[in-house]
Amino acid sequence: MDRLKQLESFVAIAARGSLTAAAKAEGVAPAIVGRRIDALEERLGVKLLLRTTRRIALTHEGSAFLEDCQRLLVELANAEASVSAGGVKASGHLRVTAPAGFGRRHVAPLVPRFHDLHPEVTISLNLSDRLVDMAGESFDCAVRVGDLPDSSLVSLRLADNRRRCVATPDFVRRHGAPQHPGELARFACLSLSSDASQTRGWAFRVPAAGGEHEVIYLKPTGPLDCSDGQVLHDWCLAGHGIAWRSTWEVEAEIDAGLLVPLLDAFAAPPNGIYAVFPQRKHLPLRVRLWLDFLKAQYARPEFWGGTIAAPSTHKKESPR
Repeated sequence: MDRLKQLESFVAIAARGSLTAAAKAEGVAPAIVGRRIDALEERLGVKLLLRTTRRIALTHEGSAFLEDCQRLLVELANAEASVSAGGVKASGHLRVTAPAGFGRRHVAPLVPRFHDLHPEVTISLNLSDRLVDMAGESFDCAVRVGDLPDSSLVSLRLADNRRRCVATPDFVRRHGAPQHPGELARFACLSLSSDASQTRGWAFRVPAAGGEHEVIYLKPTGPLDCSDGQVLHDWCLAGHGIAWRSTWEVEAEIDAGLLVPLLDAFAAPPNGIYAVFPQRKHLPLRVRLWLDFLKAQYARPEFWGGTIAAPSTHKKESPR
């Protein structure tokens, strides 16, 4: 019990940004929360939080530990709720949001399937590339791709997301292929325009001093750019240049030989595809089932090939 309280207090401090706010939310004195964190750090042998008189920040180890703690606490809540829920059916309205391009391809096809499994749940899907205010707009779950901003939302990692440089075989025959990221400046590259959200540029992992590696960011240019990723994808397929796209967008075309990967030896480490949701003590059954359903579908390697097979039965998934 003491260990669980320590984890709950750690997650509460990270979500609320202060020890006092976390203590207020838990209904205990700040000194009690402070002692829990001291005991947790002593037991683990690492510093999780940097505490000053003005603010609290996560250490590198604390950031890594936070995601695991959030997942464990969610799974524990799900396990308890599934026992107490017994044979209760999921019902009510589920509001989901996702990025437009990813959502069209990898969320929208799943919504009718989930409804077939749970016909008493109605679902609204919002596709938008803006960062929605989940609490203010009453969304139950958001699917997000890439690095997550600091937030009081709880995140569940669904799958890895890699980005690859790609071009058509014909483009490579006509112009050659870069052998190092630094050579991209000599090629026509299809990049997001400056008003889009990809602020840091294309990421690559390159050798550094002492035999180590580092991640660098480049902003290649070319005669064409666009604020819409789907347009860049279409231009790339038409042979107009090199694009830096997520594997979920181009994997099927690579397998079909329509696109060829470039600079894979310098590919940056993957980031993630996440489900995020407001921090709640008891998630509604419909939300928990949706999270489990997404994770199960995204764990199937064949899912990312672009084909979603029809379910063989209508057997309902059990909550965890």
